[in-house]
Amino acid sequence: MPELPEVEVTRRGIAPVLVGARVQAVALGKPLRWPLGCEPAALVGRVVTGVGRRGKYLLLHLDTGCLIVHLGMSGSLRWMHQPSGQGPHDHFDCTTSHGTLRLRDPRRFGAVVYVPSLNDPVAHKLLDGLGVEPLSEEFLVRDWLVALRHSRQAIKQLLLSGRVVVGVGNIYACEALFRAGIRPSTPAQRIGPQRARRLHTAIRAVLAQAVELGGSTLRDFSGAEGHSGQFQQHAQVYGRQGLPCVVCGTPVCMERQGQRSSYYCPRCQRP
Repeated sequence: MPELPEVEVTRRGIAPVLVGARVQAVALGKPLRWPLGCEPAALVGRVVTGVGRRGKYLLLHLDTGCLIVHLGMSGSLRWMHQPSGQGPHDHFDCTTSHGTLRLRDPRRFGAVVYVPSLNDPVAHKLLDGLGVEPLSEEFLVRDWLVALRHSRQAIKQLLLSGRVVVGVGNIYACEALFRAGIRPSTPAQRIGPQRARRLHTAIRAVLAQAVELGGSTLRDFSGAEGHSGQFQQHAQVYGRQGLPCVVCGTPVCMERQGQRSSYYCPRCQRP
């Protein structure tokens, strides 16, 4: 699933070419997770004024309204100057005066939703429950310490929930917990201040590195120009079950938490 780094990579890829473009046509393929929320023709003539991000949602700001884009489990946005016809997995084409933005999503869990403004009830429903942005100045250590102290949930599950900090997906949670020396199953409230601060630093460092490396491509993700992410090639524990830990040589373990696989070093990461 595209997580915060992949969505941020996409945002950086499309913003320079999309801002200032005027919508000339919108074509829909098979239905996505949620309906568009307006007639495609109603978007013609709108001008893209900005490209933002909130968690794993892209926000395509128009001179009137906003398109909220979610890449779902397998989606990616592609920018094309001379697009070919829509294929079976192409579900949204926005043709503009600068080029065409296309959403490709084999599993169709993604969505493009139009809202008149971010004060619209639909926007509130999608965005209001999201935690703090981990790469922003609002991700404060003091608030992080308080959040952990009040949660009995396993720290990995807390990270994946997105309620405290948003966008730390499975691969990045595993990697951040490894860097901080914390076992994924450790209850959040048992993590002391020193280790909590290490984890706070690790979350920011892992996500920043992932953005610089173009995100992770485990199955379908590619950036706006079609390039695959490279972070997975630098993972220290994720996907390395049975291989020696890069620090101590102990075989990396894997256990299931909920529906996700957690990778960790039993020696380097304490409960």
